Amino acid sequence: MTSGTFFVFISTKNCNYMPKRATGIGGIFFKSNDPKGVKDWYRDHLGFNTDDYGATFEWRHEDAPEKKGSTIWSTFAADTKYFQPSEKQFMINLRVEDLEWLLGELKKEGIEQIGEMQDYEYGKFAHIMDPDGNKVELWEAKD
Repeated sequence: MTSGTFFVFISTKNCNYMPKRATGIGGIFFKSNDPKGVKDWYRDHLGFNTDDYGATFEWRHEDAPEKKGSTIWSTFAADTKYFQPSEKQFMINLRVEDLEWLLGELKKEGIEQIGEMQDYEYGKFAHIMDPDGNKVELWEAKD
């Protein structure tokens, strides 16, 4: 018998790898009759570090601690159209690993995308509706 070192190379090109669907909560957004007053209340009484857009909570990825992520908390005017077609007072943003792949899977499952996917410097966004009529924002962040 001989001993030695050997290497095994595995190609992932034809692998059945499937990205994670939702990886966490990216944001919580809700309507308010007084968005600034509510932001100020959360700042003054709960210590939120608010700005014009709300508050950002930073955290680190469990499997890559050097990578930062964020969760956004924000108020919107009570008459905002951004949550439409939902009539609900809130919207949840979910972080996803691969938005384009997920939208394709959701389409196969009969879930329609609302509007077009948008691509910004901080990530890609798309929207769907859940069975209760809540608009769900999907976000592939560029952390």
